[in-house]
Amino acid sequence: MENRIVSQKITPNLWFDNNAEEAVRFYVSVFGNSQIGRITRYGNQGQEIHKMPEGTVMTIQFNIEGQEFVALNGGPIFQFSESVSFIINCETQDEVDYFWEKLSEGGDVRAQECGWLKDKFGLSWQVVPTILTELMLDNDQAKANRVMAAMLKMKKLDIQTLKDA
Repeated sequence: MENRIVSQKITPNLWFDNNAEEAVRFYVSVFGNSQIGRITRYGNQGQEIHKMPEGTVMTIQFNIEGQEFVALNGGPIFQFSESVSFIINCETQDEVDYFWEKLSEGGDVRAQECGWLKDKFGLSWQVVPTILTELMLDNDQAKANRVMAAMLKMKKLDIQTLKDA
């Protein structure tokens, strides 16, 4: 991906204040199938607008599990909110535990509920066992309701507790 131009039709762009490179390196370390691509840097042109020192990272293309992203150092104008999050579909409790532990470290503990967390960069993630949808769509509506009630009480989702509901 190093010299490749972004190839997918829609690419999420993540706006960071000035720590896009740190965030990208963190995300790439968390997800096994990931890589960093092209890095562009601010020059003198437009400095009166962007106010970034020449040579500062402007954008970084990166790929996580086949999904391409761009991270931008755009300054403190915009912040992440829970209105946008990324869902990590997990097959096992070990996967749920791994991603929860890695992504929640240093994040906002007040933003942890129902499988959602906010990482140390303010980005929201949903760490979700794939069986959850199956359990919530069960033909037995009482069971589906119990699963929902159990999930609503959790921070990190627990597959066995959901199954037991």
